[in-house]
Amino acid sequence: MNDELRYAEMLEIPVETVTVSRKEKKKKAREEPLSDQLVKEVNEKMETNDPAYAESTTIERTYDKKPRSTAKRILIGELVAVFVLCLGIFLTNIFLPESAINTFVKGLFRGDASTADTRTYDDFTLNSVVNGFSDVEITVSDTGVMTFTADCTVYAPCEGKVERITGNAETGYSVTLRHSDSFTTVISGLDTVYLEEGATATVTPLAHADGTRAVRVMFYDNDSLITGYSVGENGISWS
Repeated sequence: MNDELRYAEMLEIPVETVTVSRKEKKKKAREEPLSDQLVKEVNEKMETNDPAYAESTTIERTYDKKPRSTAKRILIGELVAVFVLCLGIFLTNIFLPESAINTFVKGLFRGDASTADTRTYDDFTLNSVVNGFSDVEITVSDTGVMTFTADCTVYAPCEGKVERITGNAETGYSVTLRHSDSFTTVISGLDTVYLEEGATATVTPLAHADGTRAVRVMFYDNDSLITGYSVGENGISWS
């Protein structure tokens, strides 16, 4: 007998009229794992369009074109200046070989005082520029230009380095010989040159003239044409 029936008897209530109802115990809800709860919470926020979970969109970025830096502009300017200088030296070397800028640049590459060749033109003993056995008529102008026209072998007047060769077979070749820092010889009107630039001309043949054009020999003291010499039976001598 349960408690409800005993209470009815105490109140003298017929037992048949008592309705016994049983209250079922509510089952304790089963707790969900923490990970599932988090997933559920996130899904609920996504469904409610929570701004914190809004869909990402592509952000277009625009970049301003940066102006050239001052250092870069200076570098470009220096490169342009060097190019212009080199071009100027190259052109003057071809068209104005005895110009002031050419003389200055050449001086930079002739070494310092310890390696400089300071000999002047009158320190050199000159030899004949043609074979002594050749019957060649040589003249010297008042301006100091030696001229002859003959089919002959041509020699350097004294030892020197072949500094430059210009011209061609049609117009004739010109050879510049450097004997010292200040003394040079230029021989033009040659149809063949035996030595290359950079070679040293000594007593061996330098070139050949075929007699079809005049050969000219000019001595220079720096940029000045030397006039103080003469040509005789014994060759060339300084006055």
